[in-house]
Amino acid sequence: MNPYRSTLFQRIGFGETLTVALIALTFLVPAFATNPIVFSVTNQVLVASTAAFSVYIMLRMNLLTFAVPTFMALGGYTVAIFGLRFGVTDVVLLAALAFVVPALFALPLGALVLRLRGVYFVLVTFVLTEITQLVLFETPGLSGGSNGLVGIPIVTFFGIPLADNRAVLEVTIGLALVAALVTAALTVRFRQHFAAIEENELLAQSLGLVVWHYKALGFVVAAGVSGLAGFALVNMLLMAHPSSFNPLSSVNYIAYAIIGGKGSMLGPVVGATVLVFASDLFAIKGEYSQFLFGFLLVTVVLVARDGIVGTIRRWICRSARTSSEDRKAAVPLAVASEGRS
Repeated sequence: MNPYRSTLFQRIGFGETLTVALIALTFLVPAFATNPIVFSVTNQVLVASTAAFSVYIMLRMNLLTFAVPTFMALGGYTVAIFGLRFGVTDVVLLAALAFVVPALFALPLGALVLRLRGVYFVLVTFVLTEITQLVLFETPGLSGGSNGLVGIPIVTFFGIPLADNRAVLEVTIGLALVAALVTAALTVRFRQHFAAIEENELLAQSLGLVVWHYKALGFVVAAGVSGLAGFALVNMLLMAHPSSFNPLSSVNYIAYAIIGGKGSMLGPVVGATVLVFASDLFAIKGEYSQFLFGFLLVTVVLVARDGIVGTIRRWICRSARTSSEDRKAAVPLAVASEGRS
């Protein structure tokens, strides 16, 4: 095997490569599937995964954030307002706006909240999301208030309307793929910096790492990724409503990242897939749905403390190590047997 390719592959990261590849492969769903339920579930998984990427970025810096719905709302309402008020329907331009507007909002906000740590940062981001929803309800002239913004124009790609279920799913896949590429580029490029911050922020700072710069960069990019998730959600629903960005939805996005495994970029995708499918499955059980869903979460947390991906990786490494030790132990036995013969 070419050593350069091996080094390049290791540098990019297996988790990042596999995540991007899996999302790209979902383009096969609109190409071959015909069931509307398949389109709906795939849309839900991809939107959830995109939002969970934002949580994953923050967790890489040892920060737990509840602000994802805030930035999703900024991205989603930006798309809705530009579509309704200014007639902007080009999907590429709207995607750029959905990323840039939340990122610009996060820049001065980060200067304030990133000075906080631990539970204080968590509380401030949760309050921020509560304030965001209150503002959306109380500004009918801008956000439509409790009615939301409805009748959002169909997005287009080079003038071609993307109106049917297949086209909507393709837009969601495209946005999720962009979010995955941005997340991978950030976490791979600054992997060592984020690892140092996550391990011991004070030690990293004492060694000369400008911690605040990297935390601000991560916060801004995470906000932009959340904005892409908001765009995908609004495009799927063809409306922007405050209830779509409920503060409690941030708990779901955190669960996707942690249950899937916060140590790998593949974790948010696996967590979102498992929990979205479980949520839809348990919804059939009616009054027992919340109990069953909660039982699943507790079970996964107790059994797989490193998340699903982290636990599977640990099992594989343990099996490989055991196999290697068995082979090493077999060598002297074989030599001794040969000598006796």
